[in-house]
Amino acid sequence: NSTYHGWANQLTRRFSNGLQFMAAYTFSHNIDDSTAEVFSTYTTPRRPQNIRNLRADRASSALDHRHRLTYEVLYDAPFYKTSKNWALKNVVGNWEVAPIYTYQTGTWFTVQSGLDSNLNGDSGGDRAYLNAGGNPLIGSGTTALKNSAGATVGFLINNPAAGYVTAPKGTLSTAGRNTERMNPTNNIDATIAKSISFTEKYKLQFAGRFFNILNHSQYIGGN
Repeated sequence: NSTYHGWANQLTRRFSNGLQFMAAYTFSHNIDDSTAEVFSTYTTPRRPQNIRNLRADRASSALDHRHRLTYEVLYDAPFYKTSKNWALKNVVGNWEVAPIYTYQTGTWFTVQSGLDSNLNGDSGGDRAYLNAGGNPLIGSGTTALKNSAGATVGFLINNPAAGYVTAPKGTLSTAGRNTERMNPTNNIDATIAKSISFTEKYKLQFAGRFFNILNHSQYIGGN
């Protein structure tokens, strides 16, 4: 089950001499109880923690990117566009530059224990314990506490400052699905194009597209 609500806006402003600005913003929320049907990502397991209780897995989807902003500048250089000199028009003129900036909130992910905590024969989907007073950027394992007969009667968190704790085998975790989010996308691409006109109807265009032109680290979760 999934629901999606979104609000999209676009603003375009054209100026003289080939300059144009365009901004687009989307605010949305995608909620579901499962996302991937195949093993295509580590961030959110395709199987529920409890197959008899899908409602417990209902949360913000891995596809939920709450904010997305793009801002584009298009500059069609006006130099010699109307020149009757073919060389000036097609060698010096007919240039286009289009940088585009993209910001998008990061991918949600599920903090997992990485072992078969609930003893159902499958480690997929077994989440961690949530330590509400801990730091969500810190994780911890546990140490089994045993009685005089050698039976395990409890577990001690190795690092009490941890926000998430591995759920030992035979326990049910308390953390929800998709409770943490990765870094956002914060990226600039650019296109530079050169056109050569033959007639009013026909032209040949060469374009160079530069992705992440500032070579800024982008972390795309799950890939």
